[in-house]
Amino acid sequence: MEDIMSLIGKKLPEFNLDAYDPKTNEFVKISDKDLEGEWKVLMFYPADFTFVCPTELEDLQEKYGQLKEMGAEVYSVSVDTHFVHKAWHDESEAIGKIQYKMIGDSNKELTKALDILTEDGKADRATFVIDPDNVIQALEINAGGIGRKAENNIYKVKAGQYVRKHPDQVCPAKWNSENDDTLTPGLDLVGKI
Repeated sequence: MEDIMSLIGKKLPEFNLDAYDPKTNEFVKISDKDLEGEWKVLMFYPADFTFVCPTELEDLQEKYGQLKEMGAEVYSVSVDTHFVHKAWHDESEAIGKIQYKMIGDSNKELTKALDILTEDGKADRATFVIDPDNVIQALEINAGGIGRKAENNIYKVKAGQYVRKHPDQVCPAKWNSENDDTLTPGLDLVGKI
C-alpha cells in the first residue's frame, strides 16, 4: 500500500471506469488519460443514498461553476456503480442538482490505488486536487462523520495554479488571490517570518 502522504507530487494512477454524466443523462467511460490537460477535483465519498455525502456533493455543485471558470473540472467517486449513481441522481433532490460526472469505482481499483479504501469496503471521505499533468497537488481526508466544505477546493485549486505559474513562490496561510502577498523561499527569510 502507498503511504498516503507520499501521494503528493505523484501521478494519478491509471484507471478506466464507468461514470454517470448528469449533463447528458448518459453512461460514459472515464480514464486517467481523459483527465489530462486540466485542473481537477476528485471527491471520493463512502456511499450513495447516505447522510453526509449528499450534503457534500450538493455543496460541491454550488461551487462547480466557480471551479469551471477557474479551469477545473469536478468528479465525484464512490465504490457504487454508475447505475446506482443514476438512480440516486433521479431520486434525491440534492443529488439531482449535480452537473459534474459521477464515477463508479465498483471494483475499487482507483480507491485501492490511492489507499483510501476503508476496512468496510467503502471509500474514505477524501478529496484530491490534481494538476493538468495528473499530478496530485493536494489531498484532504476526513473521518466519516465530518463533512467537507467545497469552498476549500477553490483555495487549493487557486493556490496550485498560482504556484504552477510562479514556481519560485509559495502561498502562505490566508493567501486568497494573485493580489495577496506570496513568499519567495530563501536564506533571507529563515527565522524572519
